[in-house]
Amino acid sequence: MPEDTGRFRIGPTDFLLDGEPHRVLAGALHYFRVHPGQWADRIEKARLMGLNTIETYVAWNEHAPQPGVFRTEGRHDLVRFLELVHEAGMHAIVRPGPYICAEWDNGGLPGWLFEDPDIGLRRSEPRYLAAVRGYLDALLPLIVPLQIDRGGPVVLVQVENEYGAYGSDRAYLEALVEQLRACGITVPLTTVDQPTDEMLAAGTLPGLLTTGSFGSRAQERLEVLRRHQPTGPLMCSEFWDGWFDHWGEHHHTTSVEAAAAELDALLAAGASVNIYMFHGGTNFGFTNGANHKGIYRSHVTSYDYDAPLDETGAPTAKYAAFKEVLARYTDVPAEDPAPRPPAPALEVPFRRQVLLALVQDRLGPAQVSERPPTMDQLGRYRGFCLYAADLAGRGGVLALDGVRDRAVVSVDGVTVGTLERDRHDRALVLPPGQRLELLVEDRGRVNYGPRLGEAKGLVGEVTLDGRPLRGWTVRPLDLDSVGPQLLTDAVPVQGPVAGPAFLYAEVELDQPTDLFLATHRWGKGVVWVNGFNLGRYWSRGPQHTLFVPAQQLRSGTNDLVVLELHAVADPTCRFLDGPDLGHLED
Repeated sequence: MPEDTGRFRIGPTDFLLDGEPHRVLAGALHYFRVHPGQWADRIEKARLMGLNTIETYVAWNEHAPQPGVFRTEGRHDLVRFLELVHEAGMHAIVRPGPYICAEWDNGGLPGWLFEDPDIGLRRSEPRYLAAVRGYLDALLPLIVPLQIDRGGPVVLVQVENEYGAYGSDRAYLEALVEQLRACGITVPLTTVDQPTDEMLAAGTLPGLLTTGSFGSRAQERLEVLRRHQPTGPLMCSEFWDGWFDHWGEHHHTTSVEAAAAELDALLAAGASVNIYMFHGGTNFGFTNGANHKGIYRSHVTSYDYDAPLDETGAPTAKYAAFKEVLARYTDVPAEDPAPRPPAPALEVPFRRQVLLALVQDRLGPAQVSERPPTMDQLGRYRGFCLYAADLAGRGGVLALDGVRDRAVVSVDGVTVGTLERDRHDRALVLPPGQRLELLVEDRGRVNYGPRLGEAKGLVGEVTLDGRPLRGWTVRPLDLDSVGPQLLTDAVPVQGPVAGPAFLYAEVELDQPTDLFLATHRWGKGVVWVNGFNLGRYWSRGPQHTLFVPAQQLRSGTNDLVVLELHAVADPTCRFLDGPDLGHLED
């Protein structure tokens, strides 16, 4: 299946670079999970480990949070990221989806895509294909000039993502290929699937390079790949070297020795590789995904993945072991990255607080609806939404058809309980009162399987003692950027704090440096530093620190705002000298 044109080609047995056999030694690094000020550092550390290529997904919903919007600045500046890869003397693999999984919110698919409930997701359905065409028409002009034949770093582009685990619509894959080529993608195209006969048969097309995703039994998996593709290079384009974490579970790690041995076996067989992940980074803001296999489980803020480069950019024991393996098959730089120095251990008090109820009108307009709408129906696809209804002095059993994904329930400003999707909660007892409020949190959209695109917020009917509650005031909360301007009515913190409330602290620094914010003594909530949403915390763990990139800080005073949903007994803001990602399985 050789591709006969271009500097980078697929030959009978190998990738060919300028006509010579070439092995792709890649590492996954998602630009949207790393602060732009740290991109160059992470890329350079990949080069120092012995890699020659950086791979990244493209998250459609990050670039296009609303219809007609396509962001390309800051954390969304894919062009700058690829230019930095090129400046480091490395190649790039781009995986634009449109579906990416990646433990990312909705697998990268925009929430607004599902405003039409009948849209034909990930298949050759006209409305879905039209939306995908709009996405690729905006994205591909950024990538085309950066292909290797035009002097750039991009050598491979992937079509869809593990499609054989989802569907078997060949016409859909053909439509994607047609648009990629029509828009000017000339480098070889690939697909990836887990190496089973069923998935490989459903997930690829003739003329595309079939690659595999696995983290063990390399020789066996490569034999399955070869059976489906008699010629061309063998490649594991997702070599799983770690795993992800869910709230309420342990922090996942894998054996350094076993992972290095599998990498060695893969390379000894002559295959190319993309290490997933080389550096995982962070699910900043409300970008984490979730799984649902009978029970809803959302991913934590850290995407450390037990990778060779940890969430903070520090080399791990796996980094050294992988570099030793790579040195058997390629020339590796003699230089090693410096270990992470201890971060400043600081402690500052929270100075001010204000109840969410007192500032909610500053976070977006309220809408009136007879029945409770979903967040999606209100055009809010991530974060929080506040639902309120009049009880007229009544109490009784509050029952919901469904909550996605968690609701803090209060009556007349006093919290009376929570309803959680992962506990299958549907009802609780309300005391008599006047005003019912449910602060509903989207904890992350499912990123894999048939539940893609589920609406968030309150779903279906809400009843009190069996009778439908009518007349709702609903306010989607704009929490993308929160700073001290929200706290103009705040009062001094003088002891334990009852939420939902915003708390404010000031952190003085001589110079910007990476920090590790401890959340052990808090309940559940979200943190912003200088207006930037660091992500979620939860006492449920396993993660108990939030990574604060140095580039998000400044010399002098830094503003820290916390939305605490429940309670803080000790209103103190602490920073540790290193990360705490939680307990391990053993």
